[in-house]
Amino acid sequence: MMRLDNKVAFVTGAASGIGKRIAEVYAQAGASVAVVDLNRQGAEAAAAALRAQGARAIGIGVDVTDEAGVDAAVARTVAQFGGLDVLISNAGIQIVAPLVEFSFADWKKLLAVHLDGAFLTARAAMRQMVPSQRGGSIIFMGSVHSKEASVLKAPYVTAKHGLEGLAKVIAKEGASHGVRANLICPGFVRTPLVDKQIPGQAKALGISEDEVIRKVMLKDTVDGEFTTVDDVAQLALLFAAFPTNALTGQSMVVSHGWFMQ
Repeated sequence: MMRLDNKVAFVTGAASGIGKRIAEVYAQAGASVAVVDLNRQGAEAAAAALRAQGARAIGIGVDVTDEAGVDAAVARTVAQFGGLDVLISNAGIQIVAPLVEFSFADWKKLLAVHLDGAFLTARAAMRQMVPSQRGGSIIFMGSVHSKEASVLKAPYVTAKHGLEGLAKVIAKEGASHGVRANLICPGFVRTPLVDKQIPGQAKALGISEDEVIRKVMLKDTVDGEFTTVDDVAQLALLFAAFPTNALTGQSMVVSHGWFMQ
């Protein structure tokens, strides 16, 4: 089993869903974990649950589009645990609508969370990792939509494609400092974020919610199954614990065969 003993991880969007499971897996692997989320109470509750299991964890409420807030959250993590080794940039939102009906405000809101949030957290993390000379792992949460497109998701697909480019740049800039960067590209994971978009897709496509699941979300998988939060968390552990730079700059799809590279 890959381990993260004596490592410190900063996980955004970690009050629920994928981020919460990654925080749990990292804690089980020996890491100290900052559970970070816009929902401060949710972040604190998730951190308390980890501490109850014997882990070192803190909960931090922060908006990842707030520059000062992100810098302060990372600084608090370093002050609490003595450094920073792993960033999981996972915070995200979803808004579905046809392009011709998409408001500019919603476009900017979605890109801000996914791209501005990734930039701000990665920059803050690298500002700690580089001078510490202990290296690190920066992992962005992409999507199959980092590789593929779907209707009704223009800003989401745009943002997820952008994260792949950001990961590659960081892999190059961080190489001499031992900082790796990767992108995880899940298929549909049954989280609150996915559940919220099912009614919107059903309405826009004129089909039932069950048909959205069977004929849109899972139709191209090999087994008709959702990707699980644990599927994603185990890949996040692999990237974070991998002992060399061999995988830096790489993206990996975890989608039950929906998209095959």
